[in-house]
Amino acid sequence: MNVLFLTTGRMESIEQRAIYPDLLRCFRDHGHKIYTVSSYEKRSGKATELVQEKGASMLHVQIGNLTKTNIIEKGISTILIERQYKKAIKKHLSDIHFDLVMYSTPPITLVKVIDYVRKRDDVKTYLLLKDIFPQNAVDIGMMSKSGLKGLLYKFFRRKEKKLYAESDYIGCMSQANVDYMLQHNPEIKPDIVEVCPNSVEVVDMRIRRDVRNEMRRKYGIPLDKTVFVYGGNLGKPQGIPFLIKCLKSQMKNQDAYFLIVGDGTEFGKLELFFSEQKPENMKLMKRLPKEDYDRMAAACDVGMIFLDHRFTIPNFPSRLLSYMQAGIPILAVTDPNTDIGKVIVDGGFGWWCESNDVLSFDEKIWEACKTDLVDMGAKGFRYLEEHYSAEKGYEIIMEHFV
Repeated sequence: MNVLFLTTGRMESIEQRAIYPDLLRCFRDHGHKIYTVSSYEKRSGKATELVQEKGASMLHVQIGNLTKTNIIEKGISTILIERQYKKAIKKHLSDIHFDLVMYSTPPITLVKVIDYVRKRDDVKTYLLLKDIFPQNAVDIGMMSKSGLKGLLYKFFRRKEKKLYAESDYIGCMSQANVDYMLQHNPEIKPDIVEVCPNSVEVVDMRIRRDVRNEMRRKYGIPLDKTVFVYGGNLGKPQGIPFLIKCLKSQMKNQDAYFLIVGDGTEFGKLELFFSEQKPENMKLMKRLPKEDYDRMAAACDVGMIFLDHRFTIPNFPSRLLSYMQAGIPILAVTDPNTDIGKVIVDGGFGWWCESNDVLSFDEKIWEACKTDLVDMGAKGFRYLEEHYSAEKGYEIIMEHFV
């Protein structure tokens, strides 16, 4: 088959280690021809180009700036994406007949592109649902269903509905996502919605004890404490004010050490907390290159996931997978609507508590400090192999083409 993957993000190479390149390599290795359309933001200075790479044709489209810019430029850039993508596809991929088009949320702004390719080639479409927007923005106060912001909500909600209507199949990250989709979008036929979870090429990132100690010395992390690491985005979805409350409650814990690594719109709040409180059993670091971060995470004992308690949509962060590859247990601190905590607890590779209960968080930290973490982390790695491999994701999608 000729497979087209659409994303407004930047995909430099199909050899990258991330959920989408990992899945696309599975398609390639099974004999399918891969075509991707991704973006070059204007600030990169790179023009639209088609690049050939190891069984994949990668079309990079120059668009406006979407990140690290003001809301006006971001809004204009978002509106123009569909036109820019259609123009690039017509110019560079007009002679390719596609059999499958895959795309993910976020964003929901590629509806016209999908509609164009679908009608042109009579192609099957598969949505990899990773985000439920605009409801997620409403949940954390970035958008409203009423007033002036309500007009914006209604505009994006119509886009969301059109995206679902364009999709022959919708793959959700978990059962809670399937249930939410069908409950809030009754026009969708239940038989097109299925669980197709975040998946990766399974790589054993576990490290020997001597390497672990070496990594800890490199980053100034104690050798004799249980180290809890959070790595990734530090923005509104992560509920940073509650994370700070949790850190405050642990400042006198002599058995635990907390490592926060990342970047995002709320990083400054954490920076201020560390500057004012100067906690001795904690460290805050800016985002590291992926390879460096993966090795450092493997040198820690427990990986943490945080989600804002206001979420009504069932988020399922892909950060889970990197902790599982590192062979470390996971503490999920989330709203009650996501089922990520249930998966972790039922799988026997971690703990869960609500992200509005500091005392419960403290109890889980105490439990973790008294647990055989190596055995628990091994259970997580086995669960990854069984449920979240890219090969598994490939098989779920391809069942519709057998």
